[in-house]
Amino acid sequence: MLCRITDLRCKDIINLRDGSRLGVVCDVEVDTCTGKIIALIVFGRYRFFGLLGREDDIIIRWCDIQVIGEDTILVNFECEPKRRKKNSFLDGFFK
Repeated sequence: MLCRITDLRCKDIINLRDGSRLGVVCDVEVDTCTGKIIALIVFGRYRFFGLLGREDDIIIRWCDIQVIGEDTILVNFECEPKRRKKNSFLDGFFK
């Protein structure tokens, strides 16, 4: 199957370790010397409708990709556990 980079941008990414949906491909990291794709990048989710910025981007190395299908990309990706900041400005409002 031939695939263009623009075709990758429409595909959902599913993590095989826990079955979670990581998002869609937003960007691609390419090594310009060799012309090979190094990683897929999923932009972080918006925090509070984008007013508080975004979460960290998810960078999936090319070697972690298991299958590229018609609609989805299956990856074997080790997600870091989400850590909550202890002294957040909005903690008092939502308790």
